[in-house]
Amino acid sequence: MKQPKGPGEKRQILTRRSLVLGGAMGGVMTILGWRMRQLGVKQSDQFRLLAEENRINIRLIPPTRGLIFDRRGMALAYNEPVYKIDMVREQAKDPEAVLRRLADLIPLSNEDIDKALATMRKRRAFVPVTVAQDLDWSHIAAVSANAPALPGISPELGHYRIYPYAEDFAHILGRVGPVSDYDLKKINDKDPLLLIPRFQIGKTGVENKLDRRLRGEAGEKRIEVNAIGRVMRVLSREEPKAGANLQVTIDNRLQKFALKRIEGQSAAVVVMDVKNGDLVALASAPGYDPNMFVRGISVDNWNALNTDKYKPLLNKTVTGLYPPGSTYKMVSALAALEGGFIKPEEKIYCGGYVEVYGNRFHCWRRGGHGKIDLKNSLKQSCDVYYYELAQRIGVENMSAMARKLGIGVEHDLALPGVREGVAPTKEWKRTRKKKDWVVGDTLNAAIGQGYVLASPMQLAVMTARIASGTKISPRLLNAVDDRPQPVIGREPLDIKPESLDQVRRGMFAVVNEPGGTARRSRLKIKGMKMAGKTGTSQVRFITKEERARGVIRNKDLPWERRDHALFVAFAPYDNPRFAISVVVEHGGGGSKAAAPIAKDVMSFALELEEMNYKKPETIRTGIQATNRTQKADKA
Repeated sequence: MKQPKGPGEKRQILTRRSLVLGGAMGGVMTILGWRMRQLGVKQSDQFRLLAEENRINIRLIPPTRGLIFDRRGMALAYNEPVYKIDMVREQAKDPEAVLRRLADLIPLSNEDIDKALATMRKRRAFVPVTVAQDLDWSHIAAVSANAPALPGISPELGHYRIYPYAEDFAHILGRVGPVSDYDLKKINDKDPLLLIPRFQIGKTGVENKLDRRLRGEAGEKRIEVNAIGRVMRVLSREEPKAGANLQVTIDNRLQKFALKRIEGQSAAVVVMDVKNGDLVALASAPGYDPNMFVRGISVDNWNALNTDKYKPLLNKTVTGLYPPGSTYKMVSALAALEGGFIKPEEKIYCGGYVEVYGNRFHCWRRGGHGKIDLKNSLKQSCDVYYYELAQRIGVENMSAMARKLGIGVEHDLALPGVREGVAPTKEWKRTRKKKDWVVGDTLNAAIGQGYVLASPMQLAVMTARIASGTKISPRLLNAVDDRPQPVIGREPLDIKPESLDQVRRGMFAVVNEPGGTARRSRLKIKGMKMAGKTGTSQVRFITKEERARGVIRNKDLPWERRDHALFVAFAPYDNPRFAISVVVEHGGGGSKAAAPIAKDVMSFALELEEMNYKKPETIRTGIQATNRTQKADKA
């Protein structure tokens, strides 16, 4: 480093350093002065308010819940504005006294006050709690006029969920309800919306399964309040983002017709488009009115729903599991054909029963069917034919075919509680029942009894796959905010076309040929034929003594001990469009109780198809139609 030569040069270096340091210090002081002026003058009001505790509050603005439409754009769930009153405990100072004064202005009972106070004690002091709702404008005006005497009280605008078709879509759409402590423990969701007083979330159905999409995102507003908590002004506002609008594949006309057809029974009807998997009807009876839950259901109504033996709260179409009975014989037939265990023309003798290891397995026809081939085994629903097939093919092959056709599989739907059913195997029984598999289990499985269980929706999927020869999967969601949802499963099934043809021929004979078990339920529409299969599943054990003296008729038994009635079908036969399944709990025989229902519903679906049924309208069109309808209702 170069050293300075003398005192003059040293003084010159020191002077330069002093100037640099002095300039830097001057710059810093200038910046500090400017910033102090900003804080002390221009932003003084804001920071003065912040310094005074609770003078500025940040409040969440709940979003509008997304709307739900049917395939034609008709509104199935929308929102209706409603006035409510919220209270912030820490601003009220003495909440009970404030609520007593509030009760002089609006309908507010002692019970309501006690409930509000209990809720406040569970919430943090700064969290608003709804103390009254469903008010009219005169109440809001009275509260606003007396605001100085009501610290912590704020009128708000909320929304109620409206289900215009009530029971028709109760099991599909489900319902909403206020967030409870149980919900907060169960839901792993940090969404601040859940802390808004009486904020409603989906409890069941599509409302529950797609709640996050329907819920939307919260907005917020920063407000200035005075010493008694009265809002002075809104400092800033960020608008909430409304929830997504959904369009389901259901047609409200067909849904309403199907439910009317099974009215008064404990039953389920599923109609599925075999070309794209659209579930165009999911009818579960009896139903309930979801609007009862929105404002809070009474104890009497709740007890009535829970004690009804027909289980109106259960969505039987996807949650109900039933032995499929003889509708499962198509599974056994396809497993036998695909494995080369039988040829279609081979005949098996039915004498009314078979005996295996000392146990008798009976056919439904006491005298038997004589010699019978594959087509006629389906047409006349011979049990002995399938007992023989069962011993040839084994349960593993049958259950593999069942899963290929959609039974024993949990289908991905926009609904909670979708069950996979049971396509049993030897390992399944060892694991679940802690017992070994026996030959009798295989024979029972071949006719859809024993451990085999399926939902009505799965039976419709099975029928749609047999009809189309594809892996088509059920679909309930058509679009989200006008964005179409994908169709899954248009690729061919891993089943020989000739095997499917043989089974379809048998199903055709069931409905259209003399001697078919559903001959009386053939379609009356010119040029259209339906192919189907009846089923009757036992729910009780029939003893040897009862068989000896004669099996008791269903109508002579208590309702809960009668057989379930089932029927599956597709139509038109030569160009399949719809598959249908019908289950009537404890309805007796499938040919008498279930097949006539399927005939009527299928006929209506085909008539709607002729009316350009297949083209769903867009959600946007549905919103416009809903707005027009609401305006007309008000007028």
